[in-house]
Amino acid sequence: MKKSRRKFTATFKTKVVLEALKERLTLQELASKFELQPNQITLWKKEFMNNASAAFETKAKTDDSEKEKDQLYGKIGRLEVENDFLRKVLGK
Repeated sequence: MKKSRRKFTATFKTKVVLEALKERLTLQELASKFELQPNQITLWKKEFMNNASAAFETKAKTDDSEKEKDQLYGKIGRLEVENDFLRKVLGK
């Protein structure tokens, strides 16, 4: 019987990493508590530490990406309206 891979939310990963950073429990104890492999916790902790500075970056990048996303959604909407119109005109 083949086991499917488990998927973890960012919230769960953050919770595990913060527990690991507190160093109140050993890696083995945390792995047992959260039903994970110790290597997985180590990988998440390393990834978290490498990307921690992103939490303090300016919001300008976020604002720009939001504007771009809004523009793209607007364009998608216009294209859908055009497609619907052309389908009606061409009778498809």
